[in-house]
Amino acid sequence: MNPLLRFEQVDFSYPGGRGALREVSFSVREKDFLLITGPSGAGKSTLLRLLVRLEEPGSGRIFYRDKALDEYPPSVLRRRICLLPQTPLMVEGSIRDNLLLPFRFAANREMTAPGENVLRDWLERLELAEIPLDESAQNLSVGQKQRLCLIRLLLLEPEMALLDEPTSALDAESRAIVTAVTEERNRNGMAILHVSHSDYRPRVQYRHLDVREQSVTEVLP
Repeated sequence: MNPLLRFEQVDFSYPGGRGALREVSFSVREKDFLLITGPSGAGKSTLLRLLVRLEEPGSGRIFYRDKALDEYPPSVLRRRICLLPQTPLMVEGSIRDNLLLPFRFAANREMTAPGENVLRDWLERLELAEIPLDESAQNLSVGQKQRLCLIRLLLLEPEMALLDEPTSALDAESRAIVTAVTEERNRNGMAILHVSHSDYRPRVQYRHLDVREQSVTEVLP
């Protein structure tokens, strides 16, 4: 079976050499959980940004389902591969407004927006049930915003989720809830790329990519 995602000799760097990636090659299979680690500045977040075409490789190529990434319109690509950045992004408005925001995009016009019960169920699962949907999203803490952004991503049911330090602003209890939810999504077929600086190790079978070493190893739960 061909891989879902393939990096071939990808180079990238920001001005001054920041976030540099050098001849990166690896693949991701369908339903994979790929844990991405490496020292600060090694290019972990950059790698995720390349996948949704927020950046373009200096050289090399990236393929998704055997099609070059630059052949996908960004709007189509970002429906199938969703990025959760480390800094949560909220728009002015209520929690409901923020959760339903992607369903207002033209690229998602054929999708049915989830109802109130679905939204409340997700808030309850992520320990946010006490916050009304009409509450302003700007009033939330960083950790609450981080969980809200995760819900927004999962509501789209992408084929692949790119999680950039999704628990960085959370306490131990909230981290456990978030990792349990993402691991469950993986068991149900969603490919997960999870960037981590911590000692987190998934409780599902996963593959480990060390960005600096460019080594991929298989790890059993």
